[in-house]
Amino acid sequence: MSAQRKDAVDTIIDQWAAVRPDLDTRAMEVFGRIYRLSRVMGDRAEKAYAPYGISRGEFDVLATLRRAGEPYTLSPRRLSSTLMLTTGGMTGRLDKLERAALLRRSPDPHDRRGLQVTLTEKGLTVIDEAVGAGLAAQTAALSTLDDEQAGQLADLLRELLAGTQGSQQD
Repeated sequence: MSAQRKDAVDTIIDQWAAVRPDLDTRAMEVFGRIYRLSRVMGDRAEKAYAPYGISRGEFDVLATLRRAGEPYTLSPRRLSSTLMLTTGGMTGRLDKLERAALLRRSPDPHDRRGLQVTLTEKGLTVIDEAVGAGLAAQTAALSTLDDEQAGQLADLLRELLAGTQGSQQD
């Protein structure tokens, strides 16, 4: 452990060391902290998006449409695959966002059987403001690191993610 203060994960690691000194708990140290950080930041994102009347899941839909660029339109199938959601889960989110006038569904002019989902002007305003609020919360949390540390962390997490995706086990 570094000279930094102990956290809850250190306590867990110490407990395992006392009862199972044979275990190499390095992975538990890393992933325990990633999991806890994800939970904390997820809660902060929810709070950041709440003033705009959207949840994290709804933010993801609006953000995906926004990132698609003008005319901010995708098919429900493309949204579902991008967000790794079932069609049922996607339908629920689209229904809520459409009722809030943040997006609209319309027939796909290139596929008689298909639909397209498009951000409304209100949806564009909401996502542009919400993404700023979410980034502000993330930036505040990251401010405990200097620029070099933040860059190193991003690089290490990129490597870790790439390594886990290359060796996925079902």
